[in-house]
Amino acid sequence: MYINSPGGMVTSGLAIYDTMQYILNPICTWCVGQAASMGSLLLAAGTPGMRHSLPNSRIMIHQPSGGARGQATDIAIQAEEIMKLKKQLYSIYAKHTKQSLQVIESAMERDRYMSPMEAQEFGILDKVLVHPPQDGEDEPELVQKEPVAAAATAEPAPASV
Repeated sequence: MYINSPGGMVTSGLAIYDTMQYILNPICTWCVGQAASMGSLLLAAGTPGMRHSLPNSRIMIHQPSGGARGQATDIAIQAEEIMKLKKQLYSIYAKHTKQSLQVIESAMERDRYMSPMEAQEFGILDKVLVHPPQDGEDEPELVQKEPVAAAATAEPAPASV
């Protein structure tokens, strides 16, 4: 399932999520461009080991948002509903990322943008792929993690024009 999505309606995303969970076949998810909001949840909901991203994609998680108008009682009902959805979404992210609810709540308090490598570390995806297997290769080329300490101490390359 190729995902290039800024997100959308929570209920529409949950319908897709429920269908993904219902079918018996493995589901391979690919982030191509962006997987934001509900798009990131669908990316995470792929079959473990089959959740991929291309190296220049962006992933974003956040709490649900909405707006309410009308009588005070109706606004209170809408606020209660969005809080229920928030808890439900946090539970789904926790299930698929293997993060604790506390970590999920903290991470999703505001918009959190991630590179594919950061999303991999967070548990949203499994592999960041550069290209498919070439002739004679068994596996696709993966983006290799660069040690943080080495990256911080490396000399900057001279600029070229």
